[in-house]
Amino acid sequence: MTATHRTDSHPDLADPRVGAPFFSTWRVGTPLRQRQSVEAIAGAWERRPWPADDLLGYHVHTGHDASTLLHYSQWTSESAYETFVKSHRQERVDEIDTAVPGIERLGLGRYRHYRSGGTPADRNGPVPRRVPGCVVIVDVEFEGPDPDRQRAWVDAVFEALENEPAPHPGGISAHFHLSTDGTRVLNYAEWDSARSHLEALAASGDGIGSATALWERVQTWPGLKSSTVGRYDHALGLVPA
Repeated sequence: MTATHRTDSHPDLADPRVGAPFFSTWRVGTPLRQRQSVEAIAGAWERRPWPADDLLGYHVHTGHDASTLLHYSQWTSESAYETFVKSHRQERVDEIDTAVPGIERLGLGRYRHYRSGGTPADRNGPVPRRVPGCVVIVDVEFEGPDPDRQRAWVDAVFEALENEPAPHPGGISAHFHLSTDGTRVLNYAEWDSARSHLEALAASGDGIGSATALWERVQTWPGLKSSTVGRYDHALGLVPA
C-alpha cells in the first residue's frame, strides 16, 4: 500500500492527468477552528494509506475571511471519486467531525480544467517559477447551463489579459475550470501576495484589469449572474508517498 505524504508544495492545476478536479468549501467559524480542522484532516489522512492511485493530490486552503476552508482534489475521473466515497470517505469524515464538531459543508463542485495562463516569468523556461503567497478564487455564475458560453467567456478573459496595458506584477497564474453542469466558471489564481491582489483591485478598472473595452465586455457578458472573490492560503497538501 502507498503511504500518505504531507507536502508544502502547491498543486499543479494544469496537470494533464487531472480529469476531474473537485472544489468544495467548509465553514468552520474561527481562525482557531480553521487550524484545528486542517490538523484533523491531516491526521485522518496520514494515519491511513493513500486511498487510490486515481487520486493525484488533495489540498486544503484557509480563507482570509477567518471562517472557511477551500478543498481542491485532483482525480483522474469522476468514477474514481465515487469509488472513494463508497469505501474510504466516511471513516475520514467521522474522525474529522469528532475532532472538530459542527463543520458546515457547503457542497462539492465538479469541474473540468479548461485553460491556464501565467506571466512570462512564470511559464516553463529559464526563470524559476515563483511560489504563490496567496490563492485567489473567482467564482462566476451564469443564468442557466450553457457550455459554449462558459468557454467563450473564459476566452474573452484571456483576450483581455493578453491585451492588458498595465498588468500587475504580483499576478503569477490563472487556471480556469468549467463546472460540469454548465453554469459556473472557477478561476484558481495564484498571486505573490494578498497585498498585490488588493492593489490590483484598487486600480482604475472594475476588477483586476484596466478600464478597457475588452474588460468591459467580460464584465457585462450576456447571462452573467454573479461573481465572487475569495483569498486563501495554501495550508495543507496531501499526496501519495
